[in-house]
Amino acid sequence: MNDKINKTALFNIGYGLYVVTAKEGSKDNGCIVNAVTQLTDQKIRVAVTINKQNYTHDMIKNTGMMNVNCLSEETPFAIFEYFGFKSGRDTEKFVSPNLNRSANGLVILPDYSNAFFSLKVEQEVDLDTHTMFICEVTEAQTLSSDPTMTYAYYHANVKPKPVKKSKGFVCTICGYVYEGDELPPDFICPLCKHGADAFKRIE
Repeated sequence: MNDKINKTALFNIGYGLYVVTAKEGSKDNGCIVNAVTQLTDQKIRVAVTINKQNYTHDMIKNTGMMNVNCLSEETPFAIFEYFGFKSGRDTEKFVSPNLNRSANGLVILPDYSNAFFSLKVEQEVDLDTHTMFICEVTEAQTLSSDPTMTYAYYHANVKPKPVKKSKGFVCTICGYVYEGDELPPDFICPLCKHGADAFKRIE
């Protein structure tokens, strides 16, 4: 790892937090993302960057469609656990027959979102571990006046604080604690899937 790069510095970029939903065939799915950016405002385009390990990523590549649900500060940690720490490959994330859907047929989450955007993929940019999807906005609706959940607000007020241990390492991304004197260099966090360089020793 480059010793000039402290990944915690990235936490100071003004991220929002979102649930991106997709649908392929009869299966609905969704995942947490923090990289959504408006690009243009005449023909409105948005860029959404998603980790290739996410099942939602593959569904979007296959269908060219997604919804972005803008999470509000009222969103409980359970939503982040459900959409961020579980894979749609082995978990049915939407089981209710009475799901809320936008005009494109994809799920929206009005209970936890202050707005949603329906997107149609126009271009893809390969970023090694991630794909950036450049999309046209086909629908956009405001759902509430609740403030948007930022990454900083999530870390300060929503994500549980790690329990102090006498020894071990804590994941700076999701708070998972690895107990032990040494962290294996190839260790992968079982929750957020980040590597050993995302961990710091518990003092």
